Amino acid sequence: MTVENIKKVNGKAAFEVEIDAAAFEAAVEKAYRASKKDIYVPGFRKGKAPRMVIEGMYGKNVFHDDAVNELASGCYADAVKEAELRTVGTPSVVDYKVTEDGAVVIAFETDLYPEVTLGQYKGIEAYKAPVEVSEDEIAAELDKQRKKNARIQTVERPIQNGDTANIDFDGLLNGEPFEGGDGQNYDLVIGSGSFIPGFEEQLVGLSAGDNKDVELTFPDNYYPELAGKPVTFKVKVNEVKESLYPELDDEFAKDVSEFDTLEEYKASIKENLTTAKTEEIDRDFRNTVMGKAVGNMTADIPESMIQEQLRSSMYEYRQNCEMQGISFETYLGQMGIDEMTFSSFLRPGAENTVKTEVLLDKVAEVEGIAVTDEETDAELERLSTVYGMELEQLKAAVDREAVAHDLKMKKAMDCITDSAVATDKPEEEEEPETEAETAAEAEAPAEAAAETEKTEEAE
Repeated sequence: MTVENIKKVNGKAAFEVEIDAAAFEAAVEKAYRASKKDIYVPGFRKGKAPRMVIEGMYGKNVFHDDAVNELASGCYADAVKEAELRTVGTPSVVDYKVTEDGAVVIAFETDLYPEVTLGQYKGIEAYKAPVEVSEDEIAAELDKQRKKNARIQTVERPIQNGDTANIDFDGLLNGEPFEGGDGQNYDLVIGSGSFIPGFEEQLVGLSAGDNKDVELTFPDNYYPELAGKPVTFKVKVNEVKESLYPELDDEFAKDVSEFDTLEEYKASIKENLTTAKTEEIDRDFRNTVMGKAVGNMTADIPESMIQEQLRSSMYEYRQNCEMQGISFETYLGQMGIDEMTFSSFLRPGAENTVKTEVLLDKVAEVEGIAVTDEETDAELERLSTVYGMELEQLKAAVDREAVAHDLKMKKAMDCITDSAVATDKPEEEEEPETEAETAAEAEAPAEAAAETEKTEEAE
């Protein structure tokens, strides 16, 4: 194998690889043997025609495309290594030619890893909010615990906001039942927003035994077959129940926590909220710093890197939906968008992820950051504890080089963020959104969609 005519232009590399005649002939013979079973030639049983007969009928080059594809996948990696090229994305075979002596020359084109010019990445100034926990936030957490520990009892009065109404309902679209539109003995918390807008509000004031036709219109972003359409729900109220909340006193603290007094419990809540806020503020600070460092960098990112990250992000969302018991297609339907539109939502995050990776890689190079075998071993041991796996089992399941790479990227990020300067003045301009933030926003509707799916199954 010989690599020749290497050219680098506009972030792409083009080069040719020459495969000798013997190797090409072996590949052609292999292609013939793989294809002959599907080829019929008059005078021969199907799959029994000699190669020279088939080539005589269809041309000498009939098996060349398959042979070149077979060779290309094997020689590309060796050629890139020999030519010392750092490539990204999927390469393409742009042409090939067979020489007079029977060798084949394959022409490749591929994207190159981007050239990076770092801007300021040390000593970046960014706003860091103060850590403050208000009495209202503590009260809200206490109220959440009261609701979790509420006692429910049946009442003989009309439905009020906050009550639980046990209902039967039948949904009608154009006078006909529709799938998922009915339920029996369903406990609905009024004001929870579990049903579509307008449904729960129309039940307020009804009593057990009452019937009502609830008229409303489905939201425009609902299932396509129901979106924007008027429907009628025939509702019967079976029972009205109210929640009795425990008093906020020392007994309550003893029941829901390890503390003996309400004041001790409130102090614990404040401590936990402070820890959570500190982590959130630190995370926001690091994201802002990284966003500025990325913005200070100059690099032409190949589209292939962004597309690869997009595919990875889409796969993660599919997995997330499946884990929540909802198909990705159903999730998209409930959001009222198609896969292409969803991909466009993810693209800014994917671009930022790729740019951040490129930045960190360059910083690691400039700073001479390396990861020792001992550090990789320690990280593998930590991961085995996190995932509850035997160390040897984990080592067999993960790529050691990938673990070392992640550690190097973390060191590079620490190099940037540890040198950053926190300011107490809020910034006027919005910082670029990280993929983690984009993911959190997309996961929220995914979780909501999963809850809707579970509700419909119950109905």
